[in-house]
Amino acid sequence: MAKITVNNLNKYYDNGFHAVKDVCFTAEDKEFVVLVGPSGCGKTTVLRMIAGLEEISSGEIYIGEALVNKMPPKERDIAMVFQNYALYPHMTVYDNMAFALKLRKESKDEIKRKVDIAANMLGIESMLKRRPGQLSGGQRQRVALGRAIVRNPKVFLFDEPLSNLDAKLRVAMRAEIVKLHHALGNTMIYVTHDQVEAMTMADRIVVMKDGIIHQIDTPLNIYNNPANIFVAGFIGSPAINLSRGKLTAKDGTLVFDNGDYQLALTPEQAKVLAGYKDKAIIMGIRPEDLYDARFDSMAEFPATFKAEVDVVEPLGNEYHVILKTKTQVFTARFDPKELPKMGQQLEITLDMAKAHFFDPESEANIF
Repeated sequence: MAKITVNNLNKYYDNGFHAVKDVCFTAEDKEFVVLVGPSGCGKTTVLRMIAGLEEISSGEIYIGEALVNKMPPKERDIAMVFQNYALYPHMTVYDNMAFALKLRKESKDEIKRKVDIAANMLGIESMLKRRPGQLSGGQRQRVALGRAIVRNPKVFLFDEPLSNLDAKLRVAMRAEIVKLHHALGNTMIYVTHDQVEAMTMADRIVVMKDGIIHQIDTPLNIYNNPANIFVAGFIGSPAINLSRGKLTAKDGTLVFDNGDYQLALTPEQAKVLAGYKDKAIIMGIRPEDLYDARFDSMAEFPATFKAEVDVVEPLGNEYHVILKTKTQVFTARFDPKELPKMGQQLEITLDMAKAHFFDPESEANIF
């Protein structure tokens, strides 16, 4: 297979727009790397430059040991799966999957063998005589995957392949692609704006915004140790709660004070953040690290404050609660022990051991 290396990649358009800014990352051999970020962040442009479909302004792309900057797409030994499937409507499923093999002038028997293997792997054996117009969105996406599989490329590139599918089908197809990766062992680079897809599918995630990479790491490390406010807010659903305040001394320790409540820092936090005493700071806390104080909590370093229930969203196995204080709105993820009522006053326990602190100017994670 192949390792993908991207060095100082830049993309300028004719109008001067700088779409991709010094992007550097590596997809190791057999690794599943996901580029994730909001629409317009440059992730698809990076993918298209790797594929050879977009001209590189500056920088280098290696597939294996080969520099491919000037290499045409057909010589890069990659297969790309597009958002809109890109199937030929007048061809049968079989012919769509076999098309690239026919261009290679492979024998009919070899083409049939490869198509049958891919169709069996994807569960579309019974659809080979149909045309794309007779298939559902999920079936069309399987055909697009099959067309890529039969080529046995060094690298698979996926450009938001599930965004046209309904929510239930997206979950099923996510699992199919992950199983496909384990079965084939190819290097895969996958682009999505959906952070749930990134978290559930990737070996490593590349988080992008405004053409810049903000963090590269495993899904759990990115979730637990976000590099900055953007990454903390983009990865995780519901999003992390952010509160602006300052650190002040009280009873021999530092507390986070936002004018509405005061929360004592853990000893480790107080030691690391001592230089921020009497300075502005931003605290972040995940919804699952807030608890209804009426029930047992798992907080290692509990701190409490009072809040009013603004909205309740029951989800069956859990519920999301929007909480209001005088200056702050929080989202909490509670177990369904007792559904709170809108307007109810609750005492909330917050696990300070799970809190993140960010510099308000650089927005970098400082703890």
